[in-house]
Amino acid sequence: MSELAQRTEPAWAAVISVTLGVFGLVTAEFLPASLLTPMASDLGITEGMAGQAVTVTAAIALMTSLLITAVMRGIDRRLVLLAFSALLVVSNLMVALAPSLTVLLTGRVLLGVALGGFWTMSVATIMRLVPEERVPRALSIMFSGVSVATIAAAPMGSYFGDLIGWRNVFLAASLLGLLAFATQYATLPRMAPSGVTRLRTLFDVLIRPRVGLGMLAAGLVFTGHFAFFTYIRPFLETVTGVGVSGIATILLGFGVANFVGNLLAGTLIERSLRLTLVVAPLLMGTLALSLASQGGVAVLDGALVALWGLAFGAIPVAWSTWLSRTVPDEAESAGGLLVAAIQLAIATGAAAGGLIVDVSGVTWVFIASGGILLLASLVIVSGVQTRVAAAA
Repeated sequence: MSELAQRTEPAWAAVISVTLGVFGLVTAEFLPASLLTPMASDLGITEGMAGQAVTVTAAIALMTSLLITAVMRGIDRRLVLLAFSALLVVSNLMVALAPSLTVLLTGRVLLGVALGGFWTMSVATIMRLVPEERVPRALSIMFSGVSVATIAAAPMGSYFGDLIGWRNVFLAASLLGLLAFATQYATLPRMAPSGVTRLRTLFDVLIRPRVGLGMLAAGLVFTGHFAFFTYIRPFLETVTGVGVSGIATILLGFGVANFVGNLLAGTLIERSLRLTLVVAPLLMGTLALSLASQGGVAVLDGALVALWGLAFGAIPVAWSTWLSRTVPDEAESAGGLLVAAIQLAIATGAAAGGLIVDVSGVTWVFIASGGILLLASLVIVSGVQTRVAAAA
């Protein structure tokens, strides 16, 4: 009998420790966005050069997500997760103490390894910590760490950066990573590698019936979301016509609603995963088109953006649950493919959105986003299954 089948009691403390790891990683990922100006000034570089701290992390996370399960295939997963949390601590310390851009980018490379690796193994880890019927609820807890980091990282990074300096903010982030490491050390059980994971395994998983279609649909959903979210500020400035305080309020509303969506996702998915997968992007696409056609009233736009956050809160939980049900025997490899698809979608959504903004204006980004999300719903309806896929 597999280790997954033997799990009869949920290890909620271990789930919380994984959530802390997610919170620490996403917080570290988002911090430079709110601290670019003081970082660039202190290091004597341009803000554009400092912004490569974000680019290099995403690029390394993408590569790591595809390679990590094959490279680490013989190692206890508890030790692997602890190693990623240790890298989070080291990365933040290197950035905090960096005397040059080279050292700072090296620290962010380590963060990319930790981010891509931890995300790749997170769903498979949750599957081994709780019984099968509790997986959606456990995933919603884990992804609440993302929502809290989204709400807290940028405004708190900016606020505390002014009070104590950007370097001390990263020192504080290293302490958060240390807390995650200590909690995981105390609660995570030993987890022997499951499945036979090689680079070939990624391809074998991808060609299973309907798995590739599911990855395509997930990629479309995240592309549509990040095309929308990357350019929400210029839309609010130019179309809605709100100032900095108004933008901050609307984005806070998005973050809070996103957190609530994470918490509700487990219950919705337990009732119907397929319906959740279809309805969430359908609602988001409708909201994007509504903003594009009716935007201009601050209260209404704020409400629509908050509804978007609520709907998107269910997306990561739903697709991670889909992965756990569709490829339970190779969840790590499938997790790597899903993380890679999301990272590629982030880059594609942001890059394509930028081209559309330059050529046609920000409203057309929302139209394109809505179209992509409605297409994603159609793809899901047409053939994305939510049952276990047979091995090829």
